[in-house]
Amino acid sequence: MIKRLLLPFLTVFAFAGAAQAQQATDTSSPDALVKSVVNDVMASVRADKDMQAGNIGKISALVEQKIIPNANFTKTTQIAMGRNWSKATPEQQKIITDEFKTLLIRTYAGAIAQIRDQQVQFRPYRGTPDDTDATIRTQVINKGEPIQLDYRLEKTAQGWKVYDINVLGAWLTEAYKGSFNTIANQQGVDGIIRTLQDRNRQLANAKG
Repeated sequence: MIKRLLLPFLTVFAFAGAAQAQQATDTSSPDALVKSVVNDVMASVRADKDMQAGNIGKISALVEQKIIPNANFTKTTQIAMGRNWSKATPEQQKIITDEFKTLLIRTYAGAIAQIRDQQVQFRPYRGTPDDTDATIRTQVINKGEPIQLDYRLEKTAQGWKVYDINVLGAWLTEAYKGSFNTIANQQGVDGIIRTLQDRNRQLANAKG
């Protein structure tokens, strides 16, 4: 279930600008940001055989270069943690954010290689210049089947940042919130850290 939810997120954002590096991402408005990244993504993946083959090193390097500037993983993690975020120390919060980010990248590196002929349709955005939070609604057409894919963004001093996605009616942060809460109730915040670290080790070894 989680894999189904997160695949579109990484397929759309993991390779922004790799094939068109000379073009700066347009962060002037939330819809401009999403459109700019998506257009670069499709060209990038289709043009790079290493990425299509699931090269985790190349994928990770590009994610660090291109996703991070356009996403707020801290806010994503904070929402997913719910009330347990305030129970964590600043050091624990940083560790959880880093491990969660690594999990999202590693889990779907192979799935990203499946990008081929998908098309993205953007629904009209009717926000105002004063908005500080926005939802951009799109559909991904894959073999004729539309997949709902919406983005939540916030306006920061550095421009618009993506912090959540909705696939087929389910928000990413909500998908993780229940499991994080269960682990925290049983093992505390350190239990969440251990769970994320263990999962990342398993994935790293699997890529071996």
